[in-house]
Amino acid sequence: MFASCIGPDGGEEGVTMTWRPQYHSSKFRHVFGKPATKPNCYDGVPITMSVHDNHFCAVNPSFIAVITECAGGGAFLVIPIHHTGKVDRHHPRVCGHRGNVLDVKWNPFDDCCIASCSEDTTVKIWDIPKLGLRKDIVAFRKDLQGHSRRVGLIEWHPTARGVLFSTAYDCKVMVWNLDTVERVIKNPVKTISLHTDVVLSMSFNTDGSRLATTCKDKKVRVIEPRTGTLLQEATCKSHKANKVLYLGNAKMLLSTGSSCWNQRQIALWDQEDLSAPLLEEDLDDGSGVIFPFYDPDTHMLYLAGKGDGTIRYYEISLEKPYMQFLNEYRSPLPQKGLGIMPKRGLDVCSCEVFRFYRLVTTKSLIEMLSMIVPRRSECYQEDIYPMTAGTEPAMTAEEWLGGLNRGPVLVSLRPSSKLPKVMPEFPLRCPLYPTHRRSSPGILALTSDQERRDGRHPEARECSLATLSNGYQAWSSPRTESQFLQLFYQQQEEIFLLREQLRQKDVQIMQLELDMKNMRNFLGSH
Repeated sequence: MFASCIGPDGGEEGVTMTWRPQYHSSKFRHVFGKPATKPNCYDGVPITMSVHDNHFCAVNPSFIAVITECAGGGAFLVIPIHHTGKVDRHHPRVCGHRGNVLDVKWNPFDDCCIASCSEDTTVKIWDIPKLGLRKDIVAFRKDLQGHSRRVGLIEWHPTARGVLFSTAYDCKVMVWNLDTVERVIKNPVKTISLHTDVVLSMSFNTDGSRLATTCKDKKVRVIEPRTGTLLQEATCKSHKANKVLYLGNAKMLLSTGSSCWNQRQIALWDQEDLSAPLLEEDLDDGSGVIFPFYDPDTHMLYLAGKGDGTIRYYEISLEKPYMQFLNEYRSPLPQKGLGIMPKRGLDVCSCEVFRFYRLVTTKSLIEMLSMIVPRRSECYQEDIYPMTAGTEPAMTAEEWLGGLNRGPVLVSLRPSSKLPKVMPEFPLRCPLYPTHRRSSPGILALTSDQERRDGRHPEARECSLATLSNGYQAWSSPRTESQFLQLFYQQQEEIFLLREQLRQKDVQIMQLELDMKNMRNFLGSH
């Protein structure tokens, strides 16, 4: 674009050129959704037929938990994340509830701890074995009994260890401290009774000092979660809120719902002033709930419609127009709910910045969908993977209840950095071939002889260890179908770990070759 400057005599003093971008410049403009092939999905999963507007699925780098249909009570499946393909219809379940399970959430600081809530008015905490379920689990770690009606939603505190929030059809939000010795807890540390109807969603800000909720009365509320004080309330006649989400470092709230004309709609709010929305945007005339997901590392917002196969994604900015539409993913398979993988479980070498697990009830299928930033280099991309929340809690439950606020403990996603393990170490159990003692650490982890002699290992009675004179270890032959299945699962995990190590070595080799090439070019130019 050209602009001329007019001088005092009316003539042009000169011509200057100014440039105004016609398109939004963003490194995430070309992000695309890459669905997994069917062998890399979870097939044959009896997904729940519940009509609640929940995700019905929870994911971490070790397991995927899915609420399932079950006669005579509530249950959910826990499947090791790498055991894709056809799921055995007799796969063990967590089935200790007396009513239908309505929500499940993994502990953000423990990949083997999960919470569930049910129509039986209770919330239960479960310990999942590192090797996955080998039989049905009915024994819980803790049982939280305080609600008088069915519990529909649970959320873990994002930075404090052992703090759980639950809300039920009694219109109450309860705060639980799990760092106690009691197995059955009947009294929450705080009961919030501000809502006039059923709470539909809950969301924390980055340090967990504020709790935003939506209710059937279509209002958005911001609450101080320790005291239960109502800080702000948003009532907008042109927007009926259904789901709410804190946009982390953007200091904004996003709500999804419907307009006066029953159009699916989103609204953006200043978290310090809910008197009027900063932005309202109609999406379409669909009837399903819009599930919002936000990635604070990339400032990307994902909007997934329940009952359709559409996922829209935007980039959030602090200045107008606040939201920039990037693209959308469309699938002919409708999604009932979605789970999302934490950032520490993504494949950073393929430039994966987000991952969905779509529940497709029409096919009894859980489809993995990766959001990829197209890059030519296969090396680690520092600019799209900033420091992110890890698995270490920032404080204890007592510290948070005492008034302390802290942000999450951040870690790097660089493969060479010291990170919490992406998946639990699977001890080698009953291999079909001898394994050398001096195998690489982290690849073939062997259970110690002392642990087996003490009877601490869960498979101590099924497999016996013998040390041969040539330094190899041999195991007794499997005798049951269960032991053969364990061998099969163990080999799958071993192959995966070997492939992962090989892939990381290939990346290191490529990086070294690139460094050598750059050094030769530098020396040649001098």
